[in-house]
Amino acid sequence: MNEEKLNNRQLKDNTSKLIFGDAVLCAQFMRDFLDIPILKNIRPEDIEDVSQRYVPLFTSEREADTVKRVRLSDTESLFFITLIDHKTQVDYNVIMQLFRYMCYIWEDYEKEVFKKNGTKSTSKDFKYPPVLPIVYYEGKNQWTAVTNFKDRVLLNDVFEKYIPDFSYELISLREYSSDRLIENQDEISLVMLLNKLQEAADLKGLSGLAKIGDKVWEKTPEYLLDIIAQITTALLYRINLPEKEVNEVVGQIKEKKMPVLFEHFEGYDIQATRKEARAEGREEGIKEGIKEGIKEGIKALIEAGNEMGISKENVWEKVKEKFDLSDEAVNEYFTQYWK
Repeated sequence: MNEEKLNNRQLKDNTSKLIFGDAVLCAQFMRDFLDIPILKNIRPEDIEDVSQRYVPLFTSEREADTVKRVRLSDTESLFFITLIDHKTQVDYNVIMQLFRYMCYIWEDYEKEVFKKNGTKSTSKDFKYPPVLPIVYYEGKNQWTAVTNFKDRVLLNDVFEKYIPDFSYELISLREYSSDRLIENQDEISLVMLLNKLQEAADLKGLSGLAKIGDKVWEKTPEYLLDIIAQITTALLYRINLPEKEVNEVVGQIKEKKMPVLFEHFEGYDIQATRKEARAEGREEGIKEGIKEGIKEGIKALIEAGNEMGISKENVWEKVKEKFDLSDEAVNEYFTQYWK
């Protein structure tokens, strides 16, 4: 992935795919952020990614969304579908989008059941699986879109019983403090903290990652470290962190040095650092300019004295006095410019 060629939306979509495309991270997400008791024991092996089956039914712009089939028992008959819609900006029509997506999923389920055992949706015992709609929001501004479908329909008080009544689960990352995320003590903690990176100034808050225990990272599989490293690389490049810093952080991830991962960002202000670097560059440039100016001044004085027939000794003394140079330095200039 060439991060430099991706805009912020594309970067966020790519990191979202990495997060929710992985069963371990997805299971942790459901356990940690969804206040639904039946999901507290969800395991990675209970989750099947069926995004490729459903997302093409949506729109081409929703390729970053994920659809999961989650088994709730050891049998295939008890499961639900979770639809995770990823947003980086407030979308006031997301409730209608989700409603359409849910209908697509149920229509497809009808065809699947009929193809598998011949059962039609018109039969008395036919039941649709529950669909849990989730909006995962990473924007900086507060989410202000309605979360209940009927609030998007006019005269909903008059026609209330005729309007579909459902809400989606909103997970707004801005509402979670770093300390709250760290409490989870799992890999999703690190990923969510990284996704809070909106600008370089946010780096200062990441030193708190040292609070995540060693035991969490000791059991993290290598493939998951690679996913975390990819997410980290994309986000750090997005805020224009120097490549040297990016490589250092990613290297620590792959070496499982999580407790000290962002310690060197304590008090780190990339804008101030760049300002200081620019100031140092200007100061160095001024010094170089003065040095070059002095050199040209000495050259002009020596050449003028030579052309006017002034003795070498007198010009030599004049250069030494005017520019406060040592005898050795004056001799070097005369070797170059006195003809």
